Amino acid sequence: MAIENISMPQLGESVTEGTIEKWLVKPGDTVNKYDPLAEVNTDKVTAEIPSSFTGTIKELIAREGETLAVGETVCTIETEGQNEATPVAIAPAQEEPANAISTADVQTQSDTANRQKGKAAGRYSPAVLRLAQDNGIDLTLVEGSGAGGRITRKDLLALIESGNIPSTPTPSASAPRVPIDSASSPTKPVKAVDVPVAVGDIEIPITGVRRAIASNMLRSKHEVPHAWMMIEVDVTNLVQYRDALKDDFKKKEGFNLTYFAFFIKAVSQALKEFPMMNSMWAGDKIIQKKDIHISIAVAAEDALYVPVIRHADEKTIKGIGREVQELATKVRSGKLNASEMKGGTFTVNNTGAFGSVQSMGIINHPQAGILQVESIVKRPVIMAGGMIAARDMVNLCLSIDHRVLDGLDGGRFLARVKEILENISADNTSVY
Repeated sequence: MAIENISMPQLGESVTEGTIEKWLVKPGDTVNKYDPLAEVNTDKVTAEIPSSFTGTIKELIAREGETLAVGETVCTIETEGQNEATPVAIAPAQEEPANAISTADVQTQSDTANRQKGKAAGRYSPAVLRLAQDNGIDLTLVEGSGAGGRITRKDLLALIESGNIPSTPTPSASAPRVPIDSASSPTKPVKAVDVPVAVGDIEIPITGVRRAIASNMLRSKHEVPHAWMMIEVDVTNLVQYRDALKDDFKKKEGFNLTYFAFFIKAVSQALKEFPMMNSMWAGDKIIQKKDIHISIAVAAEDALYVPVIRHADEKTIKGIGREVQELATKVRSGKLNASEMKGGTFTVNNTGAFGSVQSMGIINHPQAGILQVESIVKRPVIMAGGMIAARDMVNLCLSIDHRVLDGLDGGRFLARVKEILENISADNTSVY
């Protein structure tokens, strides 16, 4: 007999910790290699931890709702004889971006700070240290809620949200420590204000997916200076062309020809012509991405997922439409893989599906832009010669990261998308 450890896996690029959302096994259960043990979520993905061994569950080390660093033990398995002890990989670990702080630098900085305080050397993850540096948080004044008092990224986001940010005091000032609410689970957000609960009010528990979305949105709004602009597009010709094709297309291909596929194709083409829009902020540099991978928002019952259409500029309208349909089906059936949500370089969101005519999207960090495609509505438009006609109009709303892009970049990009869409017709556009 041998006791083997199962550790928190690396679940995505720059991910340093994960939260046990739900255990799928209990002590005494027999499992085979690759069987799922627990559902775990991070600020990027929700996935399952597979078993690296065949054996019997000995002990569940981590509690549901507990956040652990990558590599920390989550449970132990009792194995019989010689097991293949090759760890099961969920996703390949990605290199930290060029602006990330090295582990050695992290340890040196934290050791120095703690020695000055006369305390034992602490360990801060690169994500925690970067967030602290960006927001002027003195980590020596923060009580962590992670295992062994470790400070987690969620601890800092809670402090930022509350506005109670501890900074380095002056030499003459006392340095009281700012506690995190250790009575609650580290994954539960700290309320900025007390919300009175009256009779009849319903308290809805925060799911792991909703918690991850909230964390990502908070990070994007806090770190990214958003700028916004909107353009009006006459898509009358597009509507007529698509309506003429849709019935035969559905019979031939087996899925619907949607307007959204045309918009994604137009955006992909414009990104190729204006590559600066396909860039990301990396601290001391801007990374202009070569490949065009379009993130799309797909709503499930409990949350919004953002799968990726890879190399969208190389695909036909039909190919894009099929991939949108397949990804949406995977999301709603719970079969979307974590890898299918990685690597997006620009986001296109079909807010018009809900009847919206104007909205301001929050950028999908670390991308530099998100385009909201609003509802197509008939409106009276003054045409050449002063004639008034009913035309199919749509608003395109663009949010950009003002560190990476200026209004000139966004304006030219939107103008090109408008030009492409307004010139779609049976004469010059093929869906194949």
